Amino acid sequence: MSAKLKRGSRVAVVSPASAAKAELVAAGVEHLQAFGYEPVVMPHALSRGPLYYAGTAEERVADLHMAFADKLIEGIICTRGGWGSVELLPLLDRELIRANPKVFVGYSDHTSLHAWFWNECKLPTVYGPMVAADWSLDNGVDERTWQAVVEGDGAWSVGVADGLHELHEGQAEGRLLGGCTSILEAGLGTPWALKIDEPCVLFLEDIGTKPYQWDRMLQHLKFAGMLQRVRGIVLGDMTACVETSEMELLEAACLHALRDFDGPVAIGLKSGHVRGGNRSVPLGSWVKMEGAELKQ
Repeated sequence: MSAKLKRGSRVAVVSPASAAKAELVAAGVEHLQAFGYEPVVMPHALSRGPLYYAGTAEERVADLHMAFADKLIEGIICTRGGWGSVELLPLLDRELIRANPKVFVGYSDHTSLHAWFWNECKLPTVYGPMVAADWSLDNGVDERTWQAVVEGDGAWSVGVADGLHELHEGQAEGRLLGGCTSILEAGLGTPWALKIDEPCVLFLEDIGTKPYQWDRMLQHLKFAGMLQRVRGIVLGDMTACVETSEMELLEAACLHALRDFDGPVAIGLKSGHVRGGNRSVPLGSWVKMEGAELKQ
């Protein structure tokens, strides 16, 4: 990622999907300030409605466009996920965003935005801690990976200490892409499906997804051709999907769906839907994978 934040950087706080609780946004903004940034809460970031959205699609995309266009803003951090980012895709200004590349941070529902930014602009983004969901907590952000990805302070790597363990051995390298599995799957058959046109290490995580659903989604990605250029697969921390008693079944279900996949498969990366210590993942970066170790 070429664009980086530094202490003192102005960062836009946006809500491209569901409405966020004002008190959690305030707590997240306070922690961002303590970290050394200057947060700028965009006009509709605290909007509520219609329905469960943080404003209309036009209002939400206006905040994103304003953040990208503002020369004084160096990064954009989402408040929370939920649902709604996909409504923005037909409205996004590709030329504006291409001309003003910036750090963009979010996860979950924002997977559709990550995919759009990569498909349309080849813009590297960060699958990482959000303002209301993570920065609002005392232990919500893993500072080591945040500093490596977002500030360029040190080399980015994750492994056993970040929750990973090996399901299938092997080595691979490629472009790190992916995000929330159900959002990626929902994009299949639309103009905004994630395009994987070079060797790839695919990162997949989710919330509230049972073993049979993981099996189904992985097989859908395979049958749809999304895994053709994938050389390695990194699965997320599954504690937001199943209880500990079901973890063995979930791993077996994933291996069943991937039984014809020859590359390395690891599971357990604490990024996205996790309970504290959310690791930042540099989507769009070229990475090397060896078993349960992943590095730029």
